[in-house]
Parts: sequence; structure tokens; C-alpha cells
Amino acid sequence: MIKLNLANKKVVVVGVGLTGLSCVRFLKAKGAQVIAMDSRSELALKLDVPLFLGPFDGNRLNQVDLIVLSPGIDLHLPVIQKAIESGVQVIGDIELFAQFNEVPVIAITGSNGKSTVTHLVVEMCKAAGKKVLMGGNIGIPVLDLLEQPADIIVLEISSFQLETTFSLAPLVATVLNVSEDHLDRHGDLEAYQNIKLSIYKKAQNTVCNRDDILSYPLNSKATLSFGFTTSVDGFSWDKQHNRILLNQVAYLDAQSCLLVGDHNMSNIQAAAALAKVAEIDDESIKQGAREFGGLPHRCQTVSLIENIRWINDSKATNVGATLAAIKGLMSDVKGKLILIAGGEGKGADFTPLNECIGESVDVLITLGKDGNQIKSAKSVSYSVASIEQAVQQAAQLASSGDTVLLSPACASLDMFVSYQQRGDCFANAVKELSK
Repeated sequence: MIKLNLANKKVVVVGVGLTGLSCVRFLKAKGAQVIAMDSRSELALKLDVPLFLGPFDGNRLNQVDLIVLSPGIDLHLPVIQKAIESGVQVIGDIELFAQFNEVPVIAITGSNGKSTVTHLVVEMCKAAGKKVLMGGNIGIPVLDLLEQPADIIVLEISSFQLETTFSLAPLVATVLNVSEDHLDRHGDLEAYQNIKLSIYKKAQNTVCNRDDILSYPLNSKATLSFGFTTSVDGFSWDKQHNRILLNQVAYLDAQSCLLVGDHNMSNIQAAAALAKVAEIDDESIKQGAREFGGLPHRCQTVSLIENIRWINDSKATNVGATLAAIKGLMSDVKGKLILIAGGEGKGADFTPLNECIGESVDVLITLGKDGNQIKSAKSVSYSVASIEQAVQQAAQLASSGDTVLLSPACASLDMFVSYQQRGDCFANAVKELSK
């Protein structure tokens, strides 16, 4: 692979969060002349490179050799587009990584399930005795992984990162699924889909979801597939016996896994397919699947009080994630399903939720900026002003055998710093019920 020659090149890093800071360190180590920019006018941060705060300076951007754009900065900002028109190359941290990495990569993207599948693959590789590293849109900034020895690197990659990535050539790549998300930045579903599918362009192998045509590579065949539909080849689901199949042969019983719900059975299939293509042995794949208990804020049972199950799915920041959570849990819900939803909708169309909520949700509680748009899905629903009020309302309505699910279908930033804070507030409010 031809590596970027960064020595003495004038480079500006735009955005100095964790990713941006890792880019500054990497570029300086390669001998580049680095400056940094951040749109925040006040920032308590000391760098050993010039730092310019506030509105981005177009003149400076137009005069450098390279712009390294942090994923939180919109590529379509006029000042960035003008720099591109002036001939300045714009890349991101994943592209920098791709230019210098020599370790096999498993690359994972999709609207939902990325983090769970990424962690599952890591556990499967560990079970096989591999030295495995994880990063990208999760955990350690990807450039910091280049400094560590590894047999394999597992990357979760967001659509924002894929926009500025051109050279990544994974050993195996997957788009887990595609549903409306980040349309406030990408414009429409087709543009968003095309960005996701770009992960396949230079992949040696592909793992694809048979049940989601939007996630399939254009004009090529999957190396291995997964899904709930029956298939002679690939991973599939035996609903009658509650088990995962490989090539129509029993592979893994769901009862032996800590993860629950149909969506997690899909996640396990995807991870197993990725690991298998990466030549991880079947016993290690099964061991990793059995021992992984899930991630915080992703359909995580936070309490079982008086036989009422409280589930924190705060990571469900889009409609597709909430649909997956509701459908995935239905086989485990014995009484009423009480849904808490709402927040910052990011321009999404909530219509797909209406039928699912109407059929599967018994009680709907909404909150946040766009909660009223979701409220129309149920003739009788409750509007509240806070997570604490939502929990109190749910507690009054729930009885033994019921399930209360926080799965907002929205981002959290209208009311919280992050989805993690939203989930923690939910868990704390539930904890208060037992006092």
C-alpha cells in the first residue's frame, strides 16, 4: 500500500475531541506541520500545536496540503467544501489508519447493533487466543491502535467516518442493516445507504444480512450471509427449536447464551459469520457467543422489582433500533409492554413505529422534543417532562409480569449530555422505586 508522505506537509486537524487529538499526535509523529481548529470558542485545552477556536478560517483551510476532519464535523460545511474545490484533500482518522495499517481488519458498520457485534467478534477472537484490538467509533481512537501489536483489529465505523475513508481494505466487512439515521446530516436514506455500502469497496470478503436488501453490496455476492430467513448457505434461525443454524445444521442454542431477544440472535449470527470468515474456529466462536453478556444501555435489564422487568435501551437513538428492540423482546414479554420513547428525532420519519407500537405496545409514555410525534401512535398515551416522571408513571401502570422498556427512537441531546447519561438517569430512577 502506498502510504501518505506526511513529512513537512501542512495539515490542519478540524475538531479536537478524542479523535482529533489522536490525529494531532499521529501527524506530529510523522513529521507534519500541524495546526488544529475547533468551532468551540472556549476550550480548556493545551496543545503543542497552534489551535484556532471559533468559526473555521477558510483562508487557512484553503492553504494547507491536507485537512483531517473529525467525524463530528460535517463534511458538507461550505468552508470545507470550498477547501475541497481549492484542491485540498480531506480525509478522516480511519483513512489515516488505512494508509499505515498492516494488520488484518474486521470492519463493521450499520444503523444498529454495531457495538454489540463488535464486542462479540472481539470475544470470539480472544477465545481463540488471538491478540485482538478494538477501536474506531468505539473505545480507543483508531490511530492509537497502530502503536500496539495485534493479530487482528476489529473496527466499528460510523457513517461520518466512512464519508472520509477511501483506502480501507478489510479482511472482511459488513453492513449489518440500514434504516433512517443521521438524515439531518446526510440528507436522505439513499445518500446514507451509499455511504454505508462504501465499506465494501475494497473488502476482501463480505458478510451480509439476507433480510435487509439495503445492506447488500451492489453487483457482488456475499462471502457469507446471516438472517432469520431460511437459507441453504450461511447462518439462519430455527424458531421452532430456538437455535442458530449454519448451512441448515444446528450450530448454537439460544438458551446457552447470555444475550436475549431476536435482535441479539441476529447480532450473534453476524458476529459468528465475521469471525468464521476471519478463520476463527467454531468452538471459540460459540464460546464467545455464550459468555458475552451485552453492553450497557442496549436492551440491558437494570432491575426486576416485584416481577416487573425494567430494560434500559437508551442506545436506541433511531426508529430502526426501537423497532428491533420491541420485536426482539416480544417472545420474552409475558405481561404488558410499557414503552418510554422520545427525544431529539434528528429529522426521522416516525411512521414505521406506528404499526409496531399499535400492535405490540400496551402503554406508551413519551417525553422530549419530538415525543409528541411518537405519541400519535397510541390513542391512549402519557406525556411526561423527565425520565424520572416517566419511571414514576410506568411504575403506577405496571403490574407483576410486565416489562418497562426505555427505547427512545431518538437522540438524547435535547435533554441529556449523551445516551449514556439518559440510560443512567433511567436506571437510577428505577433504583429509587425500591427504596
